[in-house]
Amino acid sequence: MQGKTFIGPRLRRLRTERGETQAQMAKALGVSPSYVNLLENNQRSVSVQVLLRLVEAYGVDWRDLAEDEASTLLADLRVIMQDPIFEGTRPDLAELRAALVHAPTLASAFLKLHQSWQSAAEQLLAASEHGAEAMLPGVQSRPEAAVHNFFRRHRNYFRELEEAAENFWEGERPETDDIYHALKTRLRRQGIETRVAPVEELPNALRLLDERRGEILLSQALDHPNRIFQLVHVTGLLTNSALFDSLVAQAGEAEPRAQGRLRVELANYFAAAVLMPYDEFLAAARRSKYDFDHLATRFGVSFEQACHRATTMQREGAHGVPFFFLRIDKAGNVTKRFNATDFHLAEFGGACPRLDVHTSFRLPGRIVPQFVEMPDRSQYFVFSRTVERPIFERSSQDNRLAVAMGCAVEHVSEIGYADAFAVQGAQMTPIGINCRICPRANCDQRAYQAAVLASPIDERRRGATRFES
Repeated sequence: MQGKTFIGPRLRRLRTERGETQAQMAKALGVSPSYVNLLENNQRSVSVQVLLRLVEAYGVDWRDLAEDEASTLLADLRVIMQDPIFEGTRPDLAELRAALVHAPTLASAFLKLHQSWQSAAEQLLAASEHGAEAMLPGVQSRPEAAVHNFFRRHRNYFRELEEAAENFWEGERPETDDIYHALKTRLRRQGIETRVAPVEELPNALRLLDERRGEILLSQALDHPNRIFQLVHVTGLLTNSALFDSLVAQAGEAEPRAQGRLRVELANYFAAAVLMPYDEFLAAARRSKYDFDHLATRFGVSFEQACHRATTMQREGAHGVPFFFLRIDKAGNVTKRFNATDFHLAEFGGACPRLDVHTSFRLPGRIVPQFVEMPDRSQYFVFSRTVERPIFERSSQDNRLAVAMGCAVEHVSEIGYADAFAVQGAQMTPIGINCRICPRANCDQRAYQAAVLASPIDERRRGATRFES
């Protein structure tokens, strides 16, 4: 541990879960009850000696106690405080830090309240667009939001999955060219054969595990890297079922679809960690200045998989550049999002039209770089590129999606795609989350009336759009 470590809320939770008083815990740790009280109220940082006694006395993992949740909570608080409803009453950074130190449970409850308010607003918006069926229980649930929020709470990093991935090969990792054969051999030892099936035999599907017949079918529509990825995904589900069960239970999602989506994304995380080992990937990323075409070739994965893996480089003491990852279709719908930054990613209504991820469809396969500024004045470097999707039939050709990766401008020197630009004085494109909640008045790309802080319409004046005077 470096610096001061405060464990107040987690220590209090541990004590109450055991049904102990402060005096009983103090006796177990060999300290005074007043010291336990100071620890629980974050008025004292925990020493290494006391932390070790906690591990011995209660059998907990010290990393679970010492893990700094405050940084994630602070980032989330700073993001939601940019909501226009807080204009004029926005607390400064010192006040937010004080709230986390002295009332972390209240801060967490406030975050949950704002998320509930946002969810209710989005459901009402959906109901107005799609009719009353949008408010039915089956439509209200948002499995993708459950995935995003759970990954966000973990800062897009899962130590347990990384450790399981490190032990996956039970020995020396095969060469990249030999991984496909090694996976098929391993599965065969488990009584499961692998077969590449014609598209007609596996219509509108990329992979099927038939446990009754002891067979995995991979679609011919998959290219070689994605066949490998699917085999690692399935092998992970078969060999680490209890681990996935534990992580899904931590999420606290009762809705079956949300649980299913969580399990799939956790298995995807695991597969990426197996194919792109943490230390090796981070070193290669730094050497290449995050050249994702190079990284994809180096590890035998797709461009998109390499981008996604880069967002998970958040291990304490070995951080990579914090990225956000956004994937959209040609209509602008957000189809996947992961985030290790303070950047607020759109969930509904598409990404901001000023974000050049949309432009990348006109330049397939080419990197499109851009400097952007959010309404709260935070600035990011974003680069986008199209990625190809499996083709099942002639009618599904040109089935491209676009991926955008972004990081705060202070990390630009580490990104090769920005080498051609002078960061100082770079032209910043003003963007928002999306049109429905963006507060930028008179944006000539606005597609909807802003849901908040909308100004009255003055019929005597025509603004840049029909939504503003």
